[in-house]
Order: sequence, then structure tokens, then C-alpha cells
Amino acid sequence: MAEAATFGQVRTRGLGRWVAILGAGLLAACSTVVPRGPVAAPDRPVRAPVERPDDVQAGLPRDTQRNRVALLVPLSGSNAGVGRSIANATMLAVLDTGTDKVRITNYDTATGAAAAAQRAIAEGAQLILGPLLSEDVRAVAPIARAAGVPVLSFSNDVSVAGNGTYLMGYAPAQSIDRVVQYARSRGVTSFAGLIPNGLYGERASTAFLRSVEGAGGEVASLQTYGRVAGGIAGAVARLNAKGPYGAVLVADASTSAAVAAPLVKRGGGGATRILGTELWNSEAAAAGKAALNGAWFASVADGLYRQYATKYRTRYGAAPYRLSSLGYDAVLLTVRISRDWPVGRAFPEGKLRDSDGFAGIDGAFRFGRDGIAERALEVQEIQGGTTVTVSPAPAGFGR
Repeated sequence: MAEAATFGQVRTRGLGRWVAILGAGLLAACSTVVPRGPVAAPDRPVRAPVERPDDVQAGLPRDTQRNRVALLVPLSGSNAGVGRSIANATMLAVLDTGTDKVRITNYDTATGAAAAAQRAIAEGAQLILGPLLSEDVRAVAPIARAAGVPVLSFSNDVSVAGNGTYLMGYAPAQSIDRVVQYARSRGVTSFAGLIPNGLYGERASTAFLRSVEGAGGEVASLQTYGRVAGGIAGAVARLNAKGPYGAVLVADASTSAAVAAPLVKRGGGGATRILGTELWNSEAAAAGKAALNGAWFASVADGLYRQYATKYRTRYGAAPYRLSSLGYDAVLLTVRISRDWPVGRAFPEGKLRDSDGFAGIDGAFRFGRDGIAERALEVQEIQGGTTVTVSPAPAGFGR
């Protein structure tokens, strides 16, 4: 069996018919800048820069032709850049799909996520896209749940999922499992890990131990470190005392991994493979770090994203944030479901749990019972200043 045909414990044997159709539609959408016909735009067209949500008047009349969807992201404050990029992406998706079934209104979570959710629901929102930050999801979720409004969050904090809240963010455990499975398929049996202190590190270490055990390998050493001067170097010294290893996971940003990599290889005779996480895919400079040459990491596929990024730059005059694709894909998902969503009715939440999943810029994904998006990931290798796909992502989910 080809290695690319597996994703974690899910075996994929090809796309369902709808995935092929939607994937083809996405490719077509990514080939043009302006839709061929007139489209229904959100009540506040998103341009660069994005208009402030203060322009939205209270008590908006209920739209009798389209279902109302709220986008909750930071449009001011320290996270405004990524929030505006997500808002621009949703507008682009509305234009690309030419939908006349959905009307999207933007709400700024930087001035209070709970207040933004209350306002959105009062103005008739039947579905919430966002928020971005986990603390904002915690504030919004009970308000939305009480109103019977599902939430499609862009967070990757799995602790906030469930009870009507769904996570589209890239879960670290999935990328760790994918790269471990790939390393094991390439003959690696002995693993070690460098784990930063903190919640992300705790979750990463748990996922790493489970993944290696499930793959039939062994974690020979697991060292933690603080993000202080000399912290990671000290952890590598302790790690090397028990080495060498076939592969070492650095569950941190590429900057930290680039510090650790030459020290690890020096202690292991240069043969140790460095493994990374999904964090690397959102860092444009990761591929350019010479110390990481030959490293593997798992992430969502970048093929369609590159087309989207080109189109985004053409329209908005700037590069998008990598996370903005979540906003685009959330709209694609909403538009697909809108075929079975009569105007004025509650959002058909059960459609989110379609076992065949959905297709988007970031590839195939589906929501499990826990509300977390399970994603088909690819494995990339850093080679001479760029990344090369060494194990393609499955196209969909098999039965």
C-alpha cells in the first residue's frame, strides 16, 4: 500500500462524488479574479483596509432572500492584521462562489467577543464564523449555544470544541501523528522529543508519545525547556546524553528548531532527522533556515493556497496571512450546506458532521463527534531553501 494512502488511522481510497465536484469548483474559482456574473456581497464589502464594524447599523432588517452569517474576528487591536485578512478571505470566497444564499456581516471581537456575539445574534445571525482566539471562543460559545446558533471557530485549542462549537484550526496532535507515521514508514524506530514548557508543549508531548507508540516506535528521551537564553541548548545536551536517535521532534517554532538542529545532529553523528509541527507551515522563513535542511513536518497542502494567495494579492494589494484560508474554506462549507438551508430557518447543524467531509483550499477535512476538524495532511521536507512535498495528502476520507 502506498504511504500517501493513509492519514493517521484513516484509510482513504478516493473522493466521494461531491468532493470531486467541490474540489473542481474550487480550482475553477481560483483561476479567475472576478466572478463571471453579479454576486450578492456582504453588507459591508471588505476591502483593504477593511471597514470598521462600527459602520454596521444596529437593528439591521432581516434579509428575506439570504441567510445571515456573522464573522467574528479582531478588526482592531494587536490581532487586527490576521482578522482583516480572514475578513478579506471570506469576501473573496463570496465573490468566487457567486452565492446568493448567504449574507455575511463582520463583527469586531477586539472590543468584546461576548458583545459581538450578542449583537450578531440580535441582528439575525444563524451561524457564526470565528472567533479566532480560544478565550474569545469561550466567551461566545455559551451565548451562541443558548440561541441555537452553531459556531465555526478558527481556533486550534481543542479544549473549547463541542456542544455546538466546531474548530477549523490546525490541531497540533494531527500534524505530529502524520509526521511520526511518515518517519516510521521510512524506517525510523527510535524517537526523541524537545518540548517547550507550557500548554502547547504539554499537548504536543502527549500527542507525540501516543503517536510513536501507535506507530510501533520508541520514545527514548523527552526533554523540556523554557524559552530563555540557553534553555533549548541545555535540553539538547540532556537529550544527546541518551542518543543517538533516528528522529527528534522539536515541538516549537522553526526559529527554535533551527537552534536545536545542529546541536542534535552533532550529538547524533549527523544522521538524525529533525521533525517539526504545523507551526512551521505558517512561518514563511522556515524553509530558508539552512539548519533545517532535510527536516520533515506535516501540514495542510499548499497547492491551492498558492493560487489563492496570488489572487488575494491581486485584489487587496498585500499578501494574506496563512490562517486566512480558514475563512475562505468556512465560506465554501457554508455555501455548500446552504443548498439544504431554507432562508429564515435554523442552520442545519447536522450537515457539518457529514462523514465524507468537505473540500477547500487547505484540502479535505471533516468534523468528528468532538467538533474538531480532522484534516488530510501532507508531509513536506525542507530542501535548499524551499519545501518539497514528500508524502501527498489524501484527497478525502475512506469508509
